[in-house]
Amino acid sequence: MLKINIKRKMLTSEGERILHIKADIDEHCLLCIFGKSGAGKTTLLRILAGLTRPQEGNITFNDEVWFDSNTHINVPPQKRNVGYMFQNYALFPNMSIEKNIRFGQKVRDDEQVQKLLELFDLQNLRQQRPYKLSGGQKQRVALARALATKPNILLLDEPLSALDIEMRQSLQREILKAHELSGALTILVSHDIDEVYSLANKVMLIKNGEIVNVGTPGEIFSNENLLCYSRFLSEISLLSETLLE
Repeated sequence: MLKINIKRKMLTSEGERILHIKADIDEHCLLCIFGKSGAGKTTLLRILAGLTRPQEGNITFNDEVWFDSNTHINVPPQKRNVGYMFQNYALFPNMSIEKNIRFGQKVRDDEQVQKLLELFDLQNLRQQRPYKLSGGQKQRVALARALATKPNILLLDEPLSALDIEMRQSLQREILKAHELSGALTILVSHDIDEVYSLANKVMLIKNGEIVNVGTPGEIFSNENLLCYSRFLSEISLLSETLLE
């Protein structure tokens, strides 16, 4: 179980806001964090990864304290066993695809690297550098590298943004495979309702730094709730035009 109760100031295009998140998340869940730009989605992922420090509160995972402002505990990123797929992929340009994937490992495991190359259909690209890859190929490498850590929690920041529909559907299948393969709690940020329905078994709606609802995709995006959230949804960029009709 991941338990979060944190506060953190954020600077957004609309001014200063407080990110205040309190939630208990099952360790085998595939959770989508959904909300408009500036709501605090990426900040929350960075806090969970240990890259951004909350100003107060606590985070525990399976009774291991990762952060506690009262006792001054702040476990560093490398000790949290979190795999993070950044929105911009953050691949190392001077390394081959194989070395990029291996870089995520705490202990060298060539067999696992081979399995990940096969899983994401990257065997023929293993010696290529990232600049030679397409956007979809880069995303598969970034996902493989995140899995190479054998994480307890897999964090995906808009993993399918700026891809065409066919590539999105293909990589949705890869993410589901990654979730099943790792057995990790998977938390992804998305703006796309189709994507949420395809991937998530839980959705957390965030607005202005706070949780406004949590439920299954069907519960959150039912016709009744869509009416309730119509103004909220209209503010979110990159939504499926078909679903907004």
